[in-house]
Amino acid sequence: MVGKDFQNIHAMLRENAEASPDAVAFRWFSGERETASVSWAEFYQLARKVARALIALGMSPGDRAGVLSYTCFRWVAADAGILLCGGTTVGIYQASLAKDVQHLARQSEARVVFVQDENQLAKLREIRENLAGVTRVILMHGEHDGDPWIMSWDDFLALAGEVPEADLDARSLAVKPSDTAAIVYTPGTTGMARGAVLTHDNFLFTTRSVGQCLPIREGDVSFLFLPLAHVFGKMWVWMSIASRICTHFGRSMATAIEDMAEVSPHFFASVPRIFEKVRSRALADSEAKGGLSHRLFLWALGLGRRVSEARLTGKEAPLLTRILYFLAGKTLLGPISRAFGKSLRFCVSGAAPLAPELGRFFHAAGVLILEGIGMTENTSFSHVNREDDFRFGWVGKPGPGISHKRAEDGELLIRGRNVMKSYLHMPEETRQALDDEGFLHTGDLCEIDETGFVRITGRKKDLLITAGGRNVAPSAIEGVLCTSPYIFQACVVGDRRKYLSALVTLEAKNVERWARDHGLSFQNLTGLSQNEKVKELIRAEVASCSAEFPPADAVKSFAIVPEFTVDGGLLTPTLKIKRPSIEERYDSLIKSLYPQE
Repeated sequence: MVGKDFQNIHAMLRENAEASPDAVAFRWFSGERETASVSWAEFYQLARKVARALIALGMSPGDRAGVLSYTCFRWVAADAGILLCGGTTVGIYQASLAKDVQHLARQSEARVVFVQDENQLAKLREIRENLAGVTRVILMHGEHDGDPWIMSWDDFLALAGEVPEADLDARSLAVKPSDTAAIVYTPGTTGMARGAVLTHDNFLFTTRSVGQCLPIREGDVSFLFLPLAHVFGKMWVWMSIASRICTHFGRSMATAIEDMAEVSPHFFASVPRIFEKVRSRALADSEAKGGLSHRLFLWALGLGRRVSEARLTGKEAPLLTRILYFLAGKTLLGPISRAFGKSLRFCVSGAAPLAPELGRFFHAAGVLILEGIGMTENTSFSHVNREDDFRFGWVGKPGPGISHKRAEDGELLIRGRNVMKSYLHMPEETRQALDDEGFLHTGDLCEIDETGFVRITGRKKDLLITAGGRNVAPSAIEGVLCTSPYIFQACVVGDRRKYLSALVTLEAKNVERWARDHGLSFQNLTGLSQNEKVKELIRAEVASCSAEFPPADAVKSFAIVPEFTVDGGLLTPTLKIKRPSIEERYDSLIKSLYPQE
């Protein structure tokens, strides 16, 4: 399955339908507890129907279709149909503002746009006069009002009857590996998003390479809540299709943990924030119980760390330690692993750095997190840790067929069939990203050891240079700060200044519980954040976290600010902070952290 090198998407979908026609391909929540599903044969036929309907609408090979929706089954069905008829999919993140939707739709020259519901449709109605190139809008959920520009999902599928199956077969078989499959826009942490032009071969190769790195088994269920408009989620769902395993969609990122407990997947991909949230909750719950219960929890966690450390060195912990850990792990640490369901074997973390302490904590609790790395420009994958060969704080070795090297300035360079063709309409930016040898300049600073393991030490554009001339990678410090059960997010600042400071947001439930336990009265989190005792709590947490770094890298000052959000323009869709935007918004506050300047 994952070992086969398909020539195009059509060949992959057809083989899945023929080899496992009745096996469940996708499942999703259709109600509070109810689920719905489709088989591989049903998915293939639906994708074909979407493709034929698009041909009936006049979509030619190479034409582009946008999808403005949260992650759901019909997103994938639309994507598959677009690819089968030789089109190109343009994912548009569901939280995008109308003006951003306009920019992406126009720059990508989308002819058709699939929208999730009336809320997303309202954005297109707002900018309709500026979307002359969009000839039809397909409403995936809901009924339209008779406007000929808009079609319901059922009315759209009914158009498939106008196109013979043979016409679609001829179109699908003509798709070449070098043809463009998707234009995926970068999250845009430092400026306007760029559209990476990714081919069928990019996706087919990458899904195969990823699948060969992970311990995927027949009958596995993968859980997906990542946005499909971002390359990480899109690659992950196509990897699951290439592996012929079931994908269960979550209802939202906010309900991901609750949904996983219900679904009990065998593995899933996530951004670090999900793991931070579970760890924070577990530590806060234990501290709230206090006394013997808390001491037993820490004792069990200590046993888990000793077992984990032994496994990392290829050895086994002493027999008594293993027996005690087995007994304690089931009772004292079990709730941590069961937060992700009862069947979890491993999970993959990407899109942002995973703090080493998070990896160690979960491994001690019986949950293996395999950290990897990728970016939009290399189809979201170049390296990942393996089940039998992993390290915390490292992103692993390259996948099969991918080569890497370290440039003279420390930048990680990647070459392989996973690397994009170009940036859309950006020749100069393309030349800067891709060198004459075919290497992608990732912008990540790295170490590469003699075995091929890679450790990311920072971002070239993200480095802070203190007044003393020291180069500091803020992401590593931010990751450690966020391991505190009372700190939700952190943005480290201090470029050209005497010391580092941080803007932090509070882990609401944990801080509120701490406040109640300490007799503090409060009306809301905003008021609580200004309480002097809460500030002392956060000051102690910042000092404790900073102790892991050299004195020059310690955070000396901080301020508590409201939560960074995607809608507020301070986070990317994959929950990475937009540092320039944060620094601009809080310029006056940051200056107040340096009173002597």
